[in-house]
Amino acid sequence: MMVVGVTGGIGSGKSAATEHFQKLGITVVDADVIARAIVAPNSPVLQTIVAQFGNEIVHADGSLNRAKLRAAIFADDVAKQQLNSIMHPAIRDEIHRQLAAATSPYVILSAPLLLENGLEHLCNRVLVVDVPEAVQLQRTVNRDSVDEAQVLSIMAAQLKRAERTAKADDIIDNSGSLTDLRVQVEKLHSQYLKALNE
Repeated sequence: MMVVGVTGGIGSGKSAATEHFQKLGITVVDADVIARAIVAPNSPVLQTIVAQFGNEIVHADGSLNRAKLRAAIFADDVAKQQLNSIMHPAIRDEIHRQLAAATSPYVILSAPLLLENGLEHLCNRVLVVDVPEAVQLQRTVNRDSVDEAQVLSIMAAQLKRAERTAKADDIIDNSGSLTDLRVQVEKLHSQYLKALNE
């Protein structure tokens, strides 16, 4: 099974790209979706997090209070590492399970921190969805209604744009329209299918 890792900085349009691959019949394994699913109410992962961080990090309905958890780890590197040591193995296990279950000609592994978390070793190719940093900032501020400082701090925690594109096998320039993005996705889709038949 050929695995194409898709990544890009915040606001680059990864989701728009992977949605179009999905419309073309390609299975998308999304690390963000998995990260949310493994902390569902009563899940073993959430129970471990509660045991570590206390009952105040869950809402009355049993769901994870992300704001409280973020606050608990924000300025505490030890707490952040404890959370990562709970979350990352569970996320990786589920990624492996979903990749193994995929039945499309190739499979997309979508992860914003694909390169930062060393997930590229699971991939045959790395596809970076790229936009200039000013575009990332503007799109994210508009999309999430957050202030620039918050977006800049997220961008600072991600690989620099030049480092990310240097590690790419393929790059989509998503500074244009949604139609431009789809054209590039379809071109790559054809290339990947052709590579599988060679």
